[in-house]
Parts: sequence; structure tokens; C-alpha cells
Amino acid sequence: MALKDIVKRDAEKQKEAMPQPIEEESDFLEISADATEETGKIGVKIETLNGYADTDRVQEMLRGGTIIFLKIRDLRAKDSAELKRSVEKLKKTLKANDGDIVGIDEDFLVITPRFATVYRG
Repeated sequence: MALKDIVKRDAEKQKEAMPQPIEEESDFLEISADATEETGKIGVKIETLNGYADTDRVQEMLRGGTIIFLKIRDLRAKDSAELKRSVEKLKKTLKANDGDIVGIDEDFLVITPRFATVYRG
């Protein structure tokens, strides 16, 4: 038993004699995605797509983390080619940001950012 105590004591002395690494202060602060949301609430908006120019506004809301119910009835009745261009542009943005899009009937699209998923079933 005495031999174990001597070896243990020598090992502790050697640890104390070794220089300890110096921790440098970093200029970076790691923040989780949950910490950026102060209120803990998710925004949901109902918007109308009147033309191709409205897609930029919808994209900005998506990037801001808003779930959007997008009314497309008026644009579909007016110009289906412009509706198709608008939806393709939104799909590219959603693909790049891991979002989701789903059609409801023929009048609405539900567009979600990365943290939300539409369950199909």
C-alpha cells in the first residue's frame, strides 16, 4: 500500500510541475439558433401573390423565419405563366435554405423556412 501512495504522490507532483496551457480569449461568441429568437414565437403571415415582383417580398419574409400562407388565386386567374415563374423562383430559394412548399387546393401555397416542415399524408 505504501508503494501505491508514493507513486501516486510522485505523479501528482509531476502534473503540478508541468506548465498548464494558457487559454486565449476569443473575439468570437458562439450563439445557437435558438438564442437569437427572443420571444420564442413563430411568425405566420397570410400574403397575396399579385405578380412576379412580389416574390422578393415573400423571399425576405422566409429568410426572416416567417411561415407564409400565400394566396395565389388572383395571379393564377390573371397570368399562369407569371405564377409559374414566381413559384420556380420561390422553390430555388427554399431549396437553398432547406425550406418547404406545399399547395393547398388551387388557391394557396404554404411556404415554411428551415425549422418547419409540412407533413404530407
